[in-house]
Amino acid sequence: MINQQHNSNTRKRWLVYPLLLTLTLLVSACGSNQSTGSATNSGSAAEAPAPSQQPAETTAPASFKTVTTVNGDIEIPVQPKRIVAEEYLGSLIALDTIPVGAPGLTLQNMYYKESLTGVADTGTYGKMSPEKIIALDPDLIISGNADSYEALSQIAPTVIVPYGDLKDAHQELTYFGELLGKEQQAKDWLAEYDKRIAAAKAKVDAAIPADATFSILEHSEKTTWVYGDNFGRGGQPIYQALGRKPPTEVAAEIMEKQWAELSTEVLNKYAGDYLIVTDNNYTVQNFKDDPIWGNLPAVKNDHLYVWKEERSWYYDPIAVLSQTEELADWLTKGQ
Repeated sequence: MINQQHNSNTRKRWLVYPLLLTLTLLVSACGSNQSTGSATNSGSAAEAPAPSQQPAETTAPASFKTVTTVNGDIEIPVQPKRIVAEEYLGSLIALDTIPVGAPGLTLQNMYYKESLTGVADTGTYGKMSPEKIIALDPDLIISGNADSYEALSQIAPTVIVPYGDLKDAHQELTYFGELLGKEQQAKDWLAEYDKRIAAAKAKVDAAIPADATFSILEHSEKTTWVYGDNFGRGGQPIYQALGRKPPTEVAAEIMEKQWAELSTEVLNKYAGDYLIVTDNNYTVQNFKDDPIWGNLPAVKNDHLYVWKEERSWYYDPIAVLSQTEELADWLTKGQ
């Protein structure tokens, strides 16, 4: 109900402004006609008002624009001021757009959390609190969770960009640059991004054979997962930014499905020459001591990088750039 009143009041304002302007012009026109008639009747043309040097403004500036989304065409503010973002905060920050609210998990992103000081916590990621969002009076909501659209769109115009639809940093920054009217800022940021990525890639290419294979894995006490190039955990830095490849036998499967759960019996099949592994508990030494992992060639050759979820889960452009340089430093250590 609050949202309906808010949206209704907003629309009423932009309906009233043109109406007031039209009435003003009509009154001015009537006054002009009366003055002209008086001058003609008196025979004194000099008394007629001089024409305006600048044409009168007849339309109010546009405040909304229509954008095409997975939920159809919707109207959003041309220059949103109060954004609640459940996802894609890295791109917003890169475009100097700080939201008024975001879920706690997103606010913990180590790669940019300092930029979000003072941003309100809107609750659980994927299930943000409507009450908390309403209290922030947003004029735009951005999310990657399609299931949230019905509830969120009752509060403010909502743009859903499903997880994985934007394939890399270029697609993501370009999309949000266009959405927010900050196309040039997106181009400038990506130019610097490309420059730093190219430097990292050149360093790695000089140190690591071109045919060396890489695997992106996540390990827990009960199971292990393997990931493709657009599911976090280092896939974007390794496969996209640095241009490396997974083992040939499983490459098509990994890139199409983007993830798979592995049994210990097939781990060797998915393990490349270099392993990038997410684990909150195991260290490199733990993997070396493990009877199964310790027999993998990559582990024996010290080609194993272990990092925690707080470093590997995020896949926004800011995180990917930092991760790429971090992994490049590890791969070329001692070179």
